[in-house]
Amino acid sequence: RPPSEEEEEAEVGWQEKLFSQFEVDLYQHESACQTPLDRQYHEEIRKLGKAGGRKNRRIFTYTDHDRFTNLEEHCQKVTDSDHEVPSYLAERMANVRRRRQDRKPIDASSLKSKIITWEPSEEFIKNNHVINTPVQTMYIMGDLGPYGKLGRKEYEHVLCTIKVDSNGVITVKPDFTGTKGPYRIELDGEKREVWKYTIENVSVQVQPEEEEREQRMFRDLYGRHKEYLSGLVGSEFETILPGTLRLFVNGEIVSAQGYEYDNLYVHFFLELPNQWTSPAAQQQSGVTQICATKKVGWENVAYFCYPFTLEMFFSQADESEDSLPQWPVVYFEVLSLDFWQRYRVEGYGSLVLPASPGCYMLTIPTWRPVELGTVAELRRFFIGGSPELEDLTYVRIPSTFKGERLSRLGFRTKTTGSVTFRLYCLQQSKAFMENSALRQRMQSVLDRLGGFSQQSSVYSVLEAFQRARRRMQEARESLPQDLVSTFTSA
Repeated sequence: RPPSEEEEEAEVGWQEKLFSQFEVDLYQHESACQTPLDRQYHEEIRKLGKAGGRKNRRIFTYTDHDRFTNLEEHCQKVTDSDHEVPSYLAERMANVRRRRQDRKPIDASSLKSKIITWEPSEEFIKNNHVINTPVQTMYIMGDLGPYGKLGRKEYEHVLCTIKVDSNGVITVKPDFTGTKGPYRIELDGEKREVWKYTIENVSVQVQPEEEEREQRMFRDLYGRHKEYLSGLVGSEFETILPGTLRLFVNGEIVSAQGYEYDNLYVHFFLELPNQWTSPAAQQQSGVTQICATKKVGWENVAYFCYPFTLEMFFSQADESEDSLPQWPVVYFEVLSLDFWQRYRVEGYGSLVLPASPGCYMLTIPTWRPVELGTVAELRRFFIGGSPELEDLTYVRIPSTFKGERLSRLGFRTKTTGSVTFRLYCLQQSKAFMENSALRQRMQSVLDRLGGFSQQSSVYSVLEAFQRARRRMQEARESLPQDLVSTFTSA
């Protein structure tokens, strides 16, 4: 080979077309041109011939519009085996065009009206079945044929592949050589030729003025996109006052298990303590459907899957108030209804709503009142009915209780089954984003509420301690001053 063919250097721009010897021989005849792109190449090659011919010999390119790019994407293999058979999924994926996707912008109104496409077209399935990011591709090729026989397809080798997707990610394979050694291509011919080549990034550095202009353009683009998203979302958000806690509970009565009779349903209601309020339109109670039980293990289980939503507001009226704030409670009763329309109370229970946000799965045991003697059980079995609570809050501390000690001596109950709840609790408060003083103040309230809900006995103990402390102060004030001073000196 002549010395001029031993080494070649070419500077290639993005999507710049450098013709190979094969393309020059093909497109110089107008009869071989079938597509508008072929006719364009024919004109360019004619102009190139009048200007003295092409300067590149072995290095040429295939742009995003060439047939080679389509075939290369279609014929990609997963392994290096010569006998690889593409799978059904690989063949379907090869038909998905990932380049030059002409997608229309999504309109906000179409999202509401076309959530489900009942009769999707084949093109719709191709575009939406996979993650289809539009990509533009370019190949830098090398004609490694023997001297004097350039333009043969079997000697064409890919030197570098460059891809740019719609997200602005540029992929260069193989990478720029830089300080590394050159890449090697070994041919399997008789002479076992070895070709070496390097890839360098010779792009012109961006000037500071151009970079600043580009940054301004990006900021303007991002600002308009932010305004567009804000217009879709809207600004009609409810706000709450400082020092107020908003509690959302998306709950579900999952199941009831371990009860004596079949065809169960659950009646529940929400009790709001002092300093708690709820929207006027919100339902404070609910009743599930009647559900027949099924045998699961050793127990009969009724699956309700009954959803409910609760919304509450807590506002601390007076910071100096000594009494501990209480947390909302859900009271419920489980009842059964048989074929003869006889209903029976199967159990009572209560659930203190969790004080921390999150997801909870709670199983609450229940009990029911019983009467002594056989007559009560016969009445319950034959004609239905059983002792009931007039006030469901009697399950915990009755709402009408004003005394100092609650005694249930003589009240007889029987342990029954249990009810499973699933709760998703959310809390909203400006204390989570305001200054540290307000956040600490509200956090102390949350801690007090959480302490009460986690262990309800602490409330009664602290209340008793405060009452005893007040009585001690009253007794100390009623004593003579000389007696008090004597005790202090002693």
